[in-house]
Amino acid sequence: MRRDITSWFSHNLGMEMPIVAYGHAGYPLLMFPTAAADFLEYERFYMIHAIRDFIESGLLRAYSINSVNRYSLLNREAHPAWKAEMLSRYDRYIVEEVLPLIRSECGKDARPLTTGASLGAFLAANTYFKHPDLFRGTIAMSGSYDIYHYLENYFDDNVYFNNPMMYLKNLNDDYYLPLLRKADSIVIVTGQGAYEAPDRSREFSALLHSKGIPHILDIWGYDVNHDWVWWRRMLPYYLGKFFS
Repeated sequence: MRRDITSWFSHNLGMEMPIVAYGHAGYPLLMFPTAAADFLEYERFYMIHAIRDFIESGLLRAYSINSVNRYSLLNREAHPAWKAEMLSRYDRYIVEEVLPLIRSECGKDARPLTTGASLGAFLAANTYFKHPDLFRGTIAMSGSYDIYHYLENYFDDNVYFNNPMMYLKNLNDDYYLPLLRKADSIVIVTGQGAYEAPDRSREFSALLHSKGIPHILDIWGYDVNHDWVWWRRMLPYYLGKFFS
């Protein structure tokens, strides 16, 4: 399997940001790590192995990036305003820096799928729902889509526009909402076992339904825990549906 690592100093984030790409061709998948993990997490936890058939066959090219969670949502020393500001900077990093790289390798009009588990599911979903004109869809696993509890009741525009449960509730425009209503690749999936929170996925699904946004809500069983062993089953399962 081809594996390419590159890195550059992000002008949006003010730090070095590495990225790894797996595969030689295929549809682009942008992967967001869990919690405060790094761009190689999907490799360490054998997720790349779990989807290797798609990659080696040339159906998929997977890109994995760092998050800024350790400086943002998970930073107990930071003021909530800074946490939210970092999310906005991260969004610009993805759109202005990562997406052009992907398009240079996968085609100038490529619209990647996004995916992530746990806190990575929030990042993947937020990226897609903010930019349905730039991304194809999302496979969000075991996520929460309301980040307000990380921000100590602080509120500003950066909070609002990085909180899908907030901005989607009020979305009623003539550009983004029609695009979302034509979506064909939105998956919200969770288990019901240890450390899972299926009501968060149900709540998000209900919001999407209220806005007429088509999607799949899939609630797996009570034996399905918040753990890699299950995410390694979820992602290839839905990629299989995407490519069928």
